[in-house]
Amino acid sequence: MLQTFRTVRILSNRSHEAVPDDGPGDMHMRFRSLLAAAFGVAALLASTQVHAQAWPSKPVRIVVPFPPGGTTDIVARLLGVELGKAWSQPVVIENRGGAGGNIGAEAVAKSAPDGYTLLMATVGTHSINLPLFEANKQRLPYHPLNDFVAITNVAAVPNVMVVPAALPVNTVQEFIALARSKPGSLNMASSGNGTSIHLTGELFKSLTKTHMVHLPYRGSAPAVQDLLAGNTQVMFDNLPSALPHIRSGRLKALAVTSTQRSAALPDVPTMEQAASLKGFDASAWFGLLAPAGTPGEIVAKVQQDVARILATPEMRERFAAQGAVPVGDTPAQFTAFIKAEIDKWTKVVKFSGARVD
Repeated sequence: MLQTFRTVRILSNRSHEAVPDDGPGDMHMRFRSLLAAAFGVAALLASTQVHAQAWPSKPVRIVVPFPPGGTTDIVARLLGVELGKAWSQPVVIENRGGAGGNIGAEAVAKSAPDGYTLLMATVGTHSINLPLFEANKQRLPYHPLNDFVAITNVAAVPNVMVVPAALPVNTVQEFIALARSKPGSLNMASSGNGTSIHLTGELFKSLTKTHMVHLPYRGSAPAVQDLLAGNTQVMFDNLPSALPHIRSGRLKALAVTSTQRSAALPDVPTMEQAASLKGFDASAWFGLLAPAGTPGEIVAKVQQDVARILATPEMRERFAAQGAVPVGDTPAQFTAFIKAEIDKWTKVVKFSGARVD
């Protein structure tokens, strides 16, 4: 308050020096106007600070742009429970699947930038879809950088090449031989056009010179169900959603798509080890973003809370059980990462010749 009155006094003196004194009445009115303006500015600043400090004062929504049961959903729900405890507010997971994640991502891009609607983005929605749509001369309904503010990368996971237990192959080389012997007769499931699951399969097809029919689903969970039923023959799924079925023996894991073996499946080779596909790397990631224009103090709070939660032994253990590696980087680091991923997947899209079906 002292600083506010001091500011008013300075403004009053400057006004007095700049404008001729027409009399005590005018000076009094001028002083009252300046005083009211100063208090208005102070009130606005105080209101902004209180608003930032009070956030969140109601439930926060995290949009998952895929159906329940997939890796994006698993990661969001693990994190959402802990964020709800930290904020003393419910964190609601809203599944809005379809169009390779574009429907949910577009909905968040158009939401109010108040911190109450966040997106659990993926490598598909924020790295692959842009170059994929551009290659097909189509317009993505949002821009992964311009329409969002990055908060933090939550988790990184490899994809895993899986086939039904009944399929008569046990190695990548055997699968390649089968696919080449029956071109176009094998179906490759994915969680949707433009997802990392789709593009990993397209890269595999290009490098191995095999032809399989791509069947996009509305998410990983329904795609896996058809794979388990034998309606499709292969999928390059995110490890967390495939892991329970691998452990139960209903799916066979032929290779992971990262450059290093996964601690969750130490006996499963990398694609390079399994089929001499040098440098094959198609890992997935899942991160939080908010609509562009979301206040910086809210973005910083969410990032700090997420990073603290991910660093706890309990959460690291839960993520490891899913085959995921927690990240928790800064908004600046995550933004730079997304830019690098767009560049990387642009090259993969061009190399593979992938198309939006």
